[in-house]
Amino acid sequence: MKDLSITVNGIHFDNPFLLGSGPPGTNARVIGKAFKAGWGGVVAKTTSLSDTEVINVVPRYGKLKSASGDVIGFQNIELISDRPFEDWEEDFKSLKKEFPNKVVIASIMECFDKARWQELARRCEATGVDGLELNFSCPHGHPERGMGAAMGQDPAQVQEVTSWVREAVTTPIWAKMTPNITDITAPSAAAIRGGAHGVSAINTILSIIGIDLKTLRPQPTVEGHSVPGGYSALGAKPIGLRMVQEIARALKDFPISGMGGVMTSRDAIEFFLVGSSTVQVCTGAMLQGLGMIDELKEGLSSFMEQHDFNSVSEIVGKSLPYFTTHHDLVERQADAKALKLSSRASRDKSWGEESLQAQTTKMTSNE
Repeated sequence: MKDLSITVNGIHFDNPFLLGSGPPGTNARVIGKAFKAGWGGVVAKTTSLSDTEVINVVPRYGKLKSASGDVIGFQNIELISDRPFEDWEEDFKSLKKEFPNKVVIASIMECFDKARWQELARRCEATGVDGLELNFSCPHGHPERGMGAAMGQDPAQVQEVTSWVREAVTTPIWAKMTPNITDITAPSAAAIRGGAHGVSAINTILSIIGIDLKTLRPQPTVEGHSVPGGYSALGAKPIGLRMVQEIARALKDFPISGMGGVMTSRDAIEFFLVGSSTVQVCTGAMLQGLGMIDELKEGLSSFMEQHDFNSVSEIVGKSLPYFTTHHDLVERQADAKALKLSSRASRDKSWGEESLQAQTTKMTSNE
């Protein structure tokens, strides 16, 4: 198998696949299982200071299925971790002690308050975590309190909060971007100005997974009611790819941890090709289990063999030069048609259709 390691922001990953923030990283027990299964890193479920009220409901998931029954989309209305932050401090310490060579990234979120963000960041750093991911992107629940996506949709707040955290810690910082915005490059650039070392993209897309046509109730149904939630799984991949390439083209050579609908190694490789240095998986692991890491690593290694890539970093952004504008596509096609027509003139049988002088002129480079 090829060497799948990569170093990003000074953090060494033995492979570039991380479990994204969510249920797969909900406590030390499941994170430890992920490391034993072979994942290169885990972004823990988002946490906040203990006095932030978090009350989840059940059910909180909904599946979008194709006519054949395949799950093509997934919605959740789950909130951030409902565990006391003190428990997370112990989890982070124990994980770094047991798995010193694996990457643990703490995902944090708070209200627009400098002291709270800085306390949370400093306490996480003190546990020995390898990095911080600032959750500016959760699309449901906490935006009602001005947190998550509500904050991430305001570049000025993204910049200010990132600067607060950068002032408080030396640990690498990734800012997680919301797709629920017109131009994802605006908050990404703001995060850079605030001192972020990288960005993660994308979080889930605000959605309604469907309506039960018998009861007329939206899904997932809780006591007969529901709220729009975060859309993920395969159906989110085209949007994730588009937004990651937008960030990569606008903010050149800035590290991106890409995600959105990764179910197979092929999906992950596409994220590398549009600019991701690492790839996160959350819903994919929830639906397929932690063992999907084997196919991710094997598929990436085979792809590298096929194209003679010696490192993961060589793949990153390899497809970006092939994105352009529609105007440029029109010009390229016109040029191609002209070339095709001119090539016809180079055939012996075409001589005589025009005067000898005209035919000669068409085939002369320095006329």
